[in-house]
Amino acid sequence: MIRDPGDALIEPGEILVAPTTNPGWTPLFLTAAGLVTETGAVMAHGSTVAREYGIPAVICVPDATERIRTGQLITVDGSTGTITIEHLSPGNTTAT
Repeated sequence: MIRDPGDALIEPGEILVAPTTNPGWTPLFLTAAGLVTETGAVMAHGSTVAREYGIPAVICVPDATERIRTGQLITVDGSTGTITIEHLSPGNTTAT
């Protein structure tokens, strides 16, 4: 979860989870594999840039920055507007 794009770093394959986005966030979209925001609209910055960059986005997810933790394995399906949080068993690094 990122709250300030100014000092953020996203590794390839990571999902950007943020309260909201604006043009200052755009450089992070180059590396992000997907986007989840707590606010937004179909024509808002995050969803528009995600479409332009070809990455899935799910917006208007209440408490996303509290419910999704850094390092969790999640699947973002922009077509259905769903997010799946994969649960790992203790000591296992493979999603079940």
